[in-house]
Amino acid sequence: MIDRLKIEQGIENLRDFFNDVRQWGEFLYHFFRKKLVIGAGHFEQGKDFLVDILLTKRGRYSKHFLNISFLFLIAGAIIGRPVIASYYPTIAPNIDASGDIYPSELSAIPAGDLSTTTVRSEKPRFEILDYEVVQGDTLASISEKFGISIDTIKWANSLKTEKLIPSQMLRIPPVTGIVHNVKAGDTIYSLAKKYQSDAQKIVNFPANDFSDLETFALNVGQILFVPDGVMPEAAPVYKPANVPQYIAGAGGKFIWPTQGNITQYPVSYHMALDIANPSAPPVYAGDAGIVAYAGCLRYGYGCHVIINHVDGYQTLYAHLSSYSVEAGDKVGRGQGIGKMGSTGRSTGTHLHFEVRRNGVILNPLGFLK
Repeated sequence: MIDRLKIEQGIENLRDFFNDVRQWGEFLYHFFRKKLVIGAGHFEQGKDFLVDILLTKRGRYSKHFLNISFLFLIAGAIIGRPVIASYYPTIAPNIDASGDIYPSELSAIPAGDLSTTTVRSEKPRFEILDYEVVQGDTLASISEKFGISIDTIKWANSLKTEKLIPSQMLRIPPVTGIVHNVKAGDTIYSLAKKYQSDAQKIVNFPANDFSDLETFALNVGQILFVPDGVMPEAAPVYKPANVPQYIAGAGGKFIWPTQGNITQYPVSYHMALDIANPSAPPVYAGDAGIVAYAGCLRYGYGCHVIINHVDGYQTLYAHLSSYSVEAGDKVGRGQGIGKMGSTGRSTGTHLHFEVRRNGVILNPLGFLK
């Protein structure tokens, strides 16, 4: 009888032991799973910040380490993608203007939409080229070849006439405007005023570097590109255009996201619209969708919102002073998502608006007309 009680007691103790082992295993599983998810989230945030810093510095350091840095980022993203995707989905399901799941027939986009977009396959140039004039060259032909204005070539080479001589060497800037050698006392604001351009255009040009990314301070002796700048004695080539005042009245795929003046149109190195307004008006969702990202970076886009729409489309709203949505929120067409501001790589209150499809940045004008 005593032996039987001992056996039953032993079995009970063994059962308790295995139950403790099972509970301990479950604890370890949930503990490490939670750590992995948190770590993946931190990696995603750190990756965004690192990419932003690399992009702001690409004009100076791209030849040294930018490419290998992106390889590491891509490898990390591939390894961590399954876990991150399961907890932080960024691809929105199809929704209608009210925020509900909408029928598949509304997801079809007319073929005409694609004809209104501009996808540039050529890689933007950020350096000054030396070009040797050949027989038959003219300033007009060279201007067309490199996609910059005749005046830009004349100003960069201090040409007084348009006469060219074979074997003559010309400096060819990467963008229409002024190439300026920074002197003591120069600022992006004084140079923008001097050359009748806009300080934000100077900041937007990727090859322009700054000793301080918060104040955009310049280094004496550095080469600075002033896009769309003209010599003081020349007539200005730029005038701001008004954004339609009635936001809901736009008839394109996306409505105008805010009100103000267009201070920079899409160009190869800045495929976006800059819309400025010192009164910092509200910013609205271009179409119904699901918020993929809402947050702030110290540099680059600053405080910005990204919205996923149907068929792989995304819209991005940058430099906000504040935002009123969070990742995962459903938004309707024309819904307020924040206020215009000047956070990140910005010199004044404006909205940087992008349209993307399947990761490719498109010309937003084709979707707003």
